[in-house]
Amino acid sequence: MTDNKNPLIKESMNLTEDYNTNREKMAIPEYGRNIHKMVKHISTIEDREERNKAARTIISIMGNMNPHLRDINDFKHKLWDHLAIISKFKLDIDSPYPPPALSTLTEKPKPVPYNNYPIRYKHYGRLLEQMIKAATEMEEGKKKEALIHLIANHMKKSYLTWNKSQVTDDIIYNDLRELSRGLIERGSEIKLSESKDILSRAKKKKSPRKFNPRQGQR
Repeated sequence: MTDNKNPLIKESMNLTEDYNTNREKMAIPEYGRNIHKMVKHISTIEDREERNKAARTIISIMGNMNPHLRDINDFKHKLWDHLAIISKFKLDIDSPYPPPALSTLTEKPKPVPYNNYPIRYKHYGRLLEQMIKAATEMEEGKKKEALIHLIANHMKKSYLTWNKSQVTDDIIYNDLRELSRGLIERGSEIKLSESKDILSRAKKKKSPRKFNPRQGQR
């Protein structure tokens, strides 16, 4: 029969029952359970000066836990804010910064503005349309022709990314003419990469390299 009066047995029984699910939820889990216990303890200190001293010590410990953030301008301010949050805004101390408003913790983030600019062909994307616009504004010359050649090849590559079937160069020329609003008229004088070459390069990039045991022994 187990002797429950044995202090070691009692301690072990307490440890087995001390699950995280039974513990109080941490306000900021990144600081760990011990920091939360320290903050809870200093709230019981009656002497205000001692309480302030203990709070500064905890702030120092919290700072040491995040040394990579020391270069941030408001680093100290954030630590004091975290201390207030961990104490559930009940810690009566002389903080060098005003505590954050409780409403800011429950406030929903503002929606991120999204540009709903219409894209004529989704498989080409917005960036390629901007490149075509830039090409139309360039002066005639070798640089413009080089950019148009680059754009046309990129269009063919993008087309084949979403449609694995063969695509004729005439389709690319027509799309280029349409996206440039008729300002770029090109045809067979632009030699585009072969569809099979583009597809084979894409396949090589995706396929994982096989391990050669002989190579590994060298």
